[in-house]
Amino acid sequence: MLNEDIALDMIRSSIVLLLSEKPLHGYGIMKEIEGRIGKPVNPGLLYPFLKHLEKNGLVKSTRKPVGRKPKKVYELTATGKELATRIYKRIASMVSMAIKSDLSVCFHCGCKIYEGGYREAEGDKERIFCCVHCAQAYKNELHSATQSTEKPRRR
Repeated sequence: MLNEDIALDMIRSSIVLLLSEKPLHGYGIMKEIEGRIGKPVNPGLLYPFLKHLEKNGLVKSTRKPVGRKPKKVYELTATGKELATRIYKRIASMVSMAIKSDLSVCFHCGCKIYEGGYREAEGDKERIFCCVHCAQAYKNELHSATQSTEKPRRR
């Protein structure tokens, strides 16, 4: 099923991203992912996937003492870290696409604002700023520009 493939790819991506944070043993990966996304990871998915990553040079494993006995700890290789970066970028572009219509742009600095912002009405126009400080900086710059274009008064 397509939905299962998508869900599995998300789990697989989550495993790679988790290993980009720190080396972990299999059970540690399962517990971390379950704690973060609220769904258990099937060992029947995890261990073959880790083996696949290792076979393709994306992960290396070493036996390290964890608790009372040594466990196989998995760590991303340089190539695995490149894969994690590509996954982060893909997720960022997907999130950007999902929220793009909800973004506003600060009238002063141009940064993108997802929620909130600081709004000020000027006549019949409403301007949105990322924060009150940008609104004040805009007013200060506007005031300075107005003063510098005024002709000096004669006495």
